[in-house]
Amino acid sequence: MKHKLDDLQAFLAVARDQSFTKAAAKLGVTASALSHAMRGLEERMGIRLLARTTRNVATTEAGAQLMRAIAPLFEQIVTEVEALGALRDKPAGSIRISCTDDAIELYLRPKLARFLADYPDITLELYVDYGFTNVVEERFDAGIRLGEAISQDMIAVRISPDWRLAVVGTPAYFAQYSVPATPYALTAHRCINMRARPSGAVYAWEFEKDGQIFTVKGEGPLLSNSIIHVLNGALDGIGLGYVPEHLAAPYLADGRLVQVLEPWCPKFQGFHLYYPNRRQASPAFAAFVEAFRFRSEQNFTDPMTTLG
Repeated sequence: MKHKLDDLQAFLAVARDQSFTKAAAKLGVTASALSHAMRGLEERMGIRLLARTTRNVATTEAGAQLMRAIAPLFEQIVTEVEALGALRDKPAGSIRISCTDDAIELYLRPKLARFLADYPDITLELYVDYGFTNVVEERFDAGIRLGEAISQDMIAVRISPDWRLAVVGTPAYFAQYSVPATPYALTAHRCINMRARPSGAVYAWEFEKDGQIFTVKGEGPLLSNSIIHVLNGALDGIGLGYVPEHLAAPYLADGRLVQVLEPWCPKFQGFHLYYPNRRQASPAFAAFVEAFRFRSEQNFTDPMTTLG
């Protein structure tokens, strides 16, 4: 019995996403065409692989068994094809990275144009995500997160120095509202908050004093799932933002923003590129890691003049 490889790849996409719509978008086909192809595969095999409901799709026992059997084989094919790039004059291929938009602005964007010019056969996809997506399940090559947020079973490569958060507002805002003496006073202020996912909780603002970590939940008129828009909201005088200090640096320097509660704001381990330790790095991915690896002599203040 022969089966088309593209039908098996399509089955893997549906099984992983548990959705015809999501899998179809990734494969560049319509959901109805994908559903039809899966029914054809099931008819040829003489067994149901997918259990369909009005809301989602799940693998049957046979489907789960098929997925376990063929997924590693397709991954090996991809790895071997990517390895052929080593025979080219320059690395080539696609790299998919899950990251936050402030990581892009601060630590990727200053080097991005040069990297893509040096490697014209590499296509880089940056997916902005604050929701801690599983990079293995979603088939990203790597993710970018703070050092303390990375699982120990991942390889982590530092791409930034340590940094801290900053509570910032405009001079006009502080002319209208008193300067908070402690983080607890933030409950009386207009705080611009973040929520990573529509169903997720609003992030509490984390502070530290004398080795003790605590959180404060302030309320305000604006929420976003992007730290860039929190910064913009603060710049527009809507309220106070709690943003990476490097991100606010150019606006603190020119006086458009004022920083408060500085002694209470904690430091973090900096951004790291992370990926599975079982991953065999393609030449393209190895070039990306080397290009964006943090080196202590780097200066990340100057590139921020490109913002605003």
